[in-house]
Amino acid sequence: MERSKNDVWVGLFVMIGAAAILFLALQSANLLSLSFQSSYKVTAKFDNIGGLKPKAAVKSAGVVVGRVESITFDDKSFQARVLLALESRYSFPKDSSLKILTSGLLGEQYIGIEAGADEKVLAAGDTISTTQSAVVLENLISQFLFSKAAEGGNSNAAATAPKK
Repeated sequence: MERSKNDVWVGLFVMIGAAAILFLALQSANLLSLSFQSSYKVTAKFDNIGGLKPKAAVKSAGVVVGRVESITFDDKSFQARVLLALESRYSFPKDSSLKILTSGLLGEQYIGIEAGADEKVLAAGDTISTTQSAVVLENLISQFLFSKAAEGGNSNAAATAPKK
């Protein structure tokens, strides 16, 4: 009888430990966000969202003020439509701008809000029109290589031109 009682306690302890590890894994992978704050939803359109994912952070001055709720494609404007859930305790001017930023060199992407100066504040259902798309690393590398190739082609042409 004593052995089965110990087995139950050990089993319970292992189950609690496994649940804690699962919770931490989901939290660190940004797949689980526990926020009990009420929020309001605003929409933004971007030309290129890069690797932005739903549940990504929305930050202002480094502070998380909301999350990306969903990302869809608008087939009329050919842009990505991003639905943001901003916490109600934070209000931003209507002329605020959004940027897709990366934490670190190759870290995860998030949306940064730069507050504007308008007296009117964003409300549920508003659309933010001033956005800056993600900087795609592959595009930067290809532009750099293309400019270096063009530079190298011009210097070779000048060196081989006949002198008069």
